[in-house]
Order: sequence, then C-alpha cells, then structure tokens
Amino acid sequence: MPAKGAPVPTETLEPTLERRRSQSGLPSIDLANVSVGYDHRRGRIEALSGISLSVHPGEVLGVVGPSGCGKSTLLELVCGLQTPDAGDVEVGGQGSPAERLARCALMFQRDLLFPWRTALDNAALPLELAGRRRGRARAEARKLLRRFDLAEFEALLPDQLSGGMRQRVAFVRTLLAHKPVLALDEPFASLDAITRAQMQEWLVGALATQPRTVLLVTHDIEEALFLCDRVLVVSPRPGSVRAELQVPTPRLLPRADTVTSTDFSALRARAIELLA
Repeated sequence: MPAKGAPVPTETLEPTLERRRSQSGLPSIDLANVSVGYDHRRGRIEALSGISLSVHPGEVLGVVGPSGCGKSTLLELVCGLQTPDAGDVEVGGQGSPAERLARCALMFQRDLLFPWRTALDNAALPLELAGRRRGRARAEARKLLRRFDLAEFEALLPDQLSGGMRQRVAFVRTLLAHKPVLALDEPFASLDAITRAQMQEWLVGALATQPRTVLLVTHDIEEALFLCDRVLVVSPRPGSVRAELQVPTPRLLPRADTVTSTDFSALRARAIELLA
C-alpha cells in the first residue's frame, strides 16, 4: 500500500493501437467522397457532403460535430441501413448494404432493453435470434456478464438496474451479436456526469478484452478524446471532415490522470477551437 500522501500509481487501461490492429479478422471501414441527403417539405436537405474517412482494423475512431451535421446518418451508412447518393462505403472491403450490415452492430444512446426480460435474457437475445438454443445462449451471455461485473444482477429486470448497469447490459448484448464492427451512437449521452465518466473507463477496458473496429459519434469532446485513437471534427450540415486529431495521450486509470494532463488539455482546446 502506498505511504500516506504518496501519489497513487496510474495504470494503463488498454493495449496499444498497434496491438489491437494486429487482431486477426477485424475489418476496416472506408468511406470515399460520400454524399447523402433526404427530401423535406422545404426541399432537399443535404446531410453529408463529400465525406471521406478510414477506420483501421482494431481502431477506435471518434466523430464530433454540431447537432444535425449527419453523425447518425454516417453510422447508418456504415451499417448498411442507408445507401449514399454518391461515393462508396465499404466495411471489410464489401460495399453492399447486406454485407455491411452483416459485419456491424449498432448501439444507440438509449439502451432499448426489453422491460419484461431479465438482464441475462436481454443480453442473450442476439444469440437466440441467431438460432442458438435458449440454454446455450444464456450460458454464453452469463460468461460475458461475469466478465463485465454484472453476474450478480443477471436476474434483475431493467427497471431494477441503474443507468450505468443498463448501458453495460446493452453493450454486452451488442458484443454478443458477434459482429467485428461496433457503431456507437452517443451510447452514454443519457447518463449523469459521474456515471458517464465511469462508463467511459469501463468501455476502454471492455474493448481491451473484446477488440473491435469502432466508429463512435458523440457531442462530448472530452469523451471522444478519451475513448478514441483519432477524432474527426465534422462541419455543420452538410457534414464534411473539417479536421483530424491524433490522440497520442495514453489512457490511464484513474481517468482524471488522462483528462487533466497537459497534452490532453491542449488537444481539447484545439477541438473546441475547430468546432467554434
């Protein structure tokens, strides 16, 4: 135990990006000069214009921008739920909507747990939908719930869980879809500040043990810089990439050691400047 008054040692929270990139079977995400819009009673609305980006295998890429800049549309394009008006979208080298959808799991900011199913049965749902027998699906879900400190809550219904627990169950359910790409649409936006910070630490640790290629959209600059390897700043609608920020700061526990560091503060200030 450290002596009284001694600094608490920090702990690196995840393996390096190079190590995560080396994970076999993880695909890349590639968008080339993509534009998409939709019809509105006031005329055509352009959501994204000429946007290009790449997410390397095993990388966590963040996208920040103002409301209405097309961030959620971007995720839907990647997951094959929309098709671009122009440009190309590929996941793992495959461009058809069905192939993209087969590789992606999309997690929304609302947990969308079924209120009549326990935490265990909510987590096991994608396995059951894939044809796994209920007993085997529950056994696999139980292992992952245990890994993410939810074992003692598996029999509870969603309304008996805290907000952070519900989000963890939703994330476990997303992982159990066994898709190599995660598309995260502001997954912690509905949580209070303290729980949100705890969930950010938890997510980095979860991705260290369950690597995925990740595209995260968020309004929270600090969240993006803490969770991601790179962050793209997107312009107001129609969204296009305004700047790319490399995130060299190692993620440390406690989280405060990262977000209060000089390098992190400078990067946050730069992101705020780009969004102004």
